[in-house]
Amino acid sequence: MLDFKIFIVEDDKWYGGLLHHYLSQNPDYDVTLFGTGKECLAQLHRKPDLVTIDFGLPDMTGEELYGKIKQAYPNLPVIIISAQERITTAVNLLKMGAEDYLIKDENTQQLLWRAIIRLREKQSLHNEISELKAELKTKYDYSHSIIGKSPALQAVFKLIDKAAGSLINVSIAGETGTGKELVARAVHYNSSRSGHPFIPVNMAAIPKDLVESELFGYEKGAFTGALNRKSGRFEEAGSGTLFLDEIGEMDLNIQSKLLRVLQEKELTRLGGTSKIKLDFRLVVATHKNLSEEVKKGNFREDLYYRIVGLPINLPPLRERREDILLITQHFLTAYCKENKIPEVRVSPAAREKLLDYSYPGNVRELKSVVELAAVMSENNIIEPEDITFLSGNSQNVDAVLNTELTLREYTRLIIRNYLKRYDDNVLLVAEKLDIGKSTIYKMLQTGEIEGA
Repeated sequence: MLDFKIFIVEDDKWYGGLLHHYLSQNPDYDVTLFGTGKECLAQLHRKPDLVTIDFGLPDMTGEELYGKIKQAYPNLPVIIISAQERITTAVNLLKMGAEDYLIKDENTQQLLWRAIIRLREKQSLHNEISELKAELKTKYDYSHSIIGKSPALQAVFKLIDKAAGSLINVSIAGETGTGKELVARAVHYNSSRSGHPFIPVNMAAIPKDLVESELFGYEKGAFTGALNRKSGRFEEAGSGTLFLDEIGEMDLNIQSKLLRVLQEKELTRLGGTSKIKLDFRLVVATHKNLSEEVKKGNFREDLYYRIVGLPINLPPLRERREDILLITQHFLTAYCKENKIPEVRVSPAAREKLLDYSYPGNVRELKSVVELAAVMSENNIIEPEDITFLSGNSQNVDAVLNTELTLREYTRLIIRNYLKRYDDNVLLVAEKLDIGKSTIYKMLQTGEIEGA
């Protein structure tokens, strides 16, 4: 699910499209492009997490738009992007509270990416500290977040307990939507390192040209735009846990450097010479079969044996059908509480329909199905007709195929469906459909298809 909403205000359609495409590489970013300040102001009720402003707009100056935004939402972060280096203007805007002031050049995209990362780190710092303190008060009870009583899931619980009782590396395998990060958090918060940070990194969400600096950090002046020293994710983990999600997407060159870090327990920041000692625990996850990736030459064999540690394989939801109704009730209760509505129940016929489906999107898909059914229900009772399976079924497929569409229209329909199913993970969708990722990026950039 997209969880960081970015508004880009840029009257140059080509440049705005470039920024939109670049930021949209992160599946967590929900990016919207506006051509004028008025269009942006009219949509502020959608409560973006960040607004970037082109200083030279056709209907108002960047300063005017900035002032209107801050008047309506004083705490909304704003980054100014200007085609000219106006020192006085930049200083004044920064004094007024602008998050950053960037000059349009060949480095703007990377500088903007890093500025957003810094902003998110700053915004989440207080929340993370509060959450960590709350989690440390009692043992992390993962049964509240990983729902189920099936034998397959009970076996996973036993492995979590074994992993939490040791410092061995852990590798988590499972299809998309099975809850790999939940398991990683359960291992961490029940281990002796629970008082230290849990640092999640989604390897599929970071552009390849930024992976090294994100993991290793960099020194001031290491490259154009490196205005200050920055610690990487290895350092941030400290004596806690580093969770590398979708490690199967890691480039072979970075795999080699990760192996050296794990072997030597130290690193050197980009542009630096000093050795920095490390003491983190590694937990990795992937939807791929890493042993098969080794055979294909896509993953280093020596790194594979270094990280595999204690393997935990998460069963897909279709293999633990006895948990479907338990999970359904869990999501319904949470949904009703969040929306402050009376309890919603599931009719016997609707239960049968839920049990008869295979859930290719696993628990994540079930959550979407249940919440949509709650919205569609009448009299607080979910009936079969309220349930829509987002991944489709044979009846839906037949209905689509009986509709006369062009090949291009079918292609758009399929890609849009897969993007929804896999939370806008373009790399994963490209792999599933066996098409080039550039095809998907281009269709997203042109607006031919929209992300989930």
